[in-house]
Amino acid sequence: MKVQLNYNSYNQPIGSPVSDWSTREYPSKNMLEGMYCRLEKVESSKHVEALYQVYGPESKAKNWTYLPLNPFESKVAFLSYLETISRSQDPFHYAIIDKASGKALGTLALMRINAEQGSIEVGFVIYSDALKKTRIATEAQYLLACYALDDLGYRRYEWKCDALNEPSRKAALRLGFTFEGIFRNALVYKGRNRDTAWFSIIDSEWPQVKMRVESWLEPTNFTAEGEQKRRLHEFLVQK
Repeated sequence: MKVQLNYNSYNQPIGSPVSDWSTREYPSKNMLEGMYCRLEKVESSKHVEALYQVYGPESKAKNWTYLPLNPFESKVAFLSYLETISRSQDPFHYAIIDKASGKALGTLALMRINAEQGSIEVGFVIYSDALKKTRIATEAQYLLACYALDDLGYRRYEWKCDALNEPSRKAALRLGFTFEGIFRNALVYKGRNRDTAWFSIIDSEWPQVKMRVESWLEPTNFTAEGEQKRRLHEFLVQK
């Protein structure tokens, strides 16, 4: 897409004007409702039992390789963690609830919130094996993006991950994020280096990305057994 350049009085190229901009609000909604799932602000007493199955010692060790956390060895320690994140405003944590079963299957959060500049990130994406590669997982991401970009009016929606985390990188691209590059030696975690891969969706791109995800999520795109008829990448974004 060709970018229309603007010039100042010195004939220097400058960014496009942003009119009527104001600081955005911080996330505050306790529930986001979808067709297949809902996002509920994490509550320790409400979600501890189901989420301990996701975060606890029964979870697969390989699921935690690229996460800043390790599985919790006791429910007492996990409950303390849940109580802490339930009070946090940044990150603002949600539990992902399967509407059919009423069970929490994972979590995700809005974080690194720059309300003044309109930038916000989705992170702390921790899924149970039952949630991975399901329409609920996709809808959960869709609901959070809608909240950030439509309801709160942020200009930039970010996704970051370890550059070696291939499943996360593929998920970002599948959902419509644009790869922006790699920050080398960005972090040290778990005693090792992390180069960080950056992705984003900006406000001007979101309407087309949103329409594509909505088309994929339509019940008519799934068989009676829940199998997708068309993959998300088959719903092309119009350039």
